[in-house]
Amino acid sequence: MPLDRYNRDINYLRISLTDACNLRCVYCMPEQMTFRPRDELLSDAELRRLITLFAATGFRKIRFTGGEPTLRPALVDLVAHATRTSGIDSVGLTTNGVLLAGLAAPLYAAGLRSVNLSLDTLDADKFRQITRWGNLPDVLAGLNAAARAGLRIKLNAVVSRGTNDHDDVIALARFTVAQPWQVRFIEQMPFGNNAEFQKKSIVDEDELLAVLTKEFGPLELENGGKLDGEARLYRIPGAAGHIGFISPVSKPFCADCNRLRLTADGILRLCLLRDNEADLRPLLRGGASDDEITAFIRKAVHVKPWGHGLADQVMSVSRGMSEIGG
Repeated sequence: MPLDRYNRDINYLRISLTDACNLRCVYCMPEQMTFRPRDELLSDAELRRLITLFAATGFRKIRFTGGEPTLRPALVDLVAHATRTSGIDSVGLTTNGVLLAGLAAPLYAAGLRSVNLSLDTLDADKFRQITRWGNLPDVLAGLNAAARAGLRIKLNAVVSRGTNDHDDVIALARFTVAQPWQVRFIEQMPFGNNAEFQKKSIVDEDELLAVLTKEFGPLELENGGKLDGEARLYRIPGAAGHIGFISPVSKPFCADCNRLRLTADGILRLCLLRDNEADLRPLLRGGASDDEITAFIRKAVHVKPWGHGLADQVMSVSRGMSEIGG
């Protein structure tokens, strides 16, 4: 069991498979974005080795992210490797859904059981405005394919003031009335190349809760307010699914953080919103033994920061969200 110096069980690894994306969401990256050369990214063999070593170290949950992970040709094979790895209890995927229609069934066959799909609005024109390049029907086709395949579904909506902070929130929340899905509203997090835009666009949990209460009546707090991962859950009375709020700025949950992030170029990111990092790639490509890499992982876990420093105006500047994996 990998414990950090604050005695938190760090057992969840988010693996970015690429920093590239087939969308250009305005809160995530500029439209003209330069991505890393392919030879800087970890190879499939390097990723398989690390998955095995993280499991042996005590990590129990893996989530594949990007950029956009469905752009990685070996995604299905990597999912299959993770689900077959002894010690790994849960394998998930976070995707924008553009390519999911053709991948949902193969991913389920490879052992994937849950998918988080990014969907900020159900308005096609607004969807194009937010993503710059996206077509809403492609994402809805991916969502429907995931449901048909039997995947557990969570919808992630990043809420921006003046863009999708009212009618869009209501429309997405209404999904949960009939569907056993979790619709999660995510607070903007200021860092990287978009920090100023993000700070101006933050809509906090209390404001969104007021919007939904006005529409649906008082929501029922689930689990006594205990977080499900990073989401505080509510339910519209009688609904099949849940509404979640992920509020790292207004209601930090650092005390319960159990994760590290592995970037596509082999950097262990110890906190999403801090620039504390540990580089695994020199070990992987320099002939390090499994024991040496495992010791490096354990050391990284031990020095993981307590939490972010947003309250003190400490913000990450070294990487944008797409370069970390969310």
